[in-house]
Amino acid sequence: MATDRIIETADLRRTFRTRAGTVEAVAGVDLGVAEGDIFGFLGPNGAGKTTTLRILATLLPPTSGRATVAGFDVARKPDQVRRRIGYVAQSGGSYRGATGREELVIQGRLFDLGTRDARARAQDILDALDLADAADRPCSTYSGGMRRRLDIGIGMVHRPAVLFLDEPTTGLDPQARARMWDEIRRLRDAGTSVFLTTHYLEEADALCDHLAIIDHGRIVAGGSPTELKRLVAGDVLTIGVDGNSERVVLLLRNQPYVREASLEDGLVRLYVDRGEEAVPNVLRLLDGHGLAPQTISLHRPSLDDVFLKQTGRSLRETAA
Repeated sequence: MATDRIIETADLRRTFRTRAGTVEAVAGVDLGVAEGDIFGFLGPNGAGKTTTLRILATLLPPTSGRATVAGFDVARKPDQVRRRIGYVAQSGGSYRGATGREELVIQGRLFDLGTRDARARAQDILDALDLADAADRPCSTYSGGMRRRLDIGIGMVHRPAVLFLDEPTTGLDPQARARMWDEIRRLRDAGTSVFLTTHYLEEADALCDHLAIIDHGRIVAGGSPTELKRLVAGDVLTIGVDGNSERVVLLLRNQPYVREASLEDGLVRLYVDRGEEAVPNVLRLLDGHGLAPQTISLHRPSLDDVFLKQTGRSLRETAA
């Protein structure tokens, strides 16, 4: 995989004025996205993901800071950036009354393809995205997954160096989401760098080569999914003890096999070296003090654990 940076930002900021005052939606974001990567921007709704993406796609000017995409400054050379990117918004871009083929041909013509070349490119995309059988049907007859695949097709007609996808699988069923992941991987393998926003933990973990976790407009962690999960020491043990949670935390905090103990929404959360050995030790200790856990669960660190460790909140609960 190439190591050249296709996207770079330095102290990128964007503020908005509201009746309540000034809101800093992007608060000093520093990013470096390698060419040929699927890069994920992970965070809850309102964290600044879409605002950052819209700045990179030249749809919003930054308040301050610097960003380059495909070698061009987004503020100084927006036209050069636009010729090298594709952009797929959350709401999609297809017109319900047009056919899929018409949408793709029109997009090709907008990027200076001749009529014959635009039609040939449209057919290539329809075949690649398994939409050929529905090519001449109105988009209003497409399923959600088909419309989303067409949206991506519209974004890649001109063979962009970077494809921006804003929450590409929101609202899709699990089967359609898995298919969309396959399409995004194929784009990466064909040489397109992909920058996507998501609040789905499983999507970021399964799909992205590298990602950044953003919260309140700031990057709180970045790296590959594996590297990020290494930030969480050991395994995660969660214990529910009705009415005795604080006592349990105090009891377990100083045990040699416990690296960290905290209380989260009434549940005791432990980070332990070896979960399979810690569970019986915890049960014996609690039993010796007359404490009976109502629930106990053990799992390997997840991206939600990373988010919780960096922000003190669960991304799953924040997204819900």
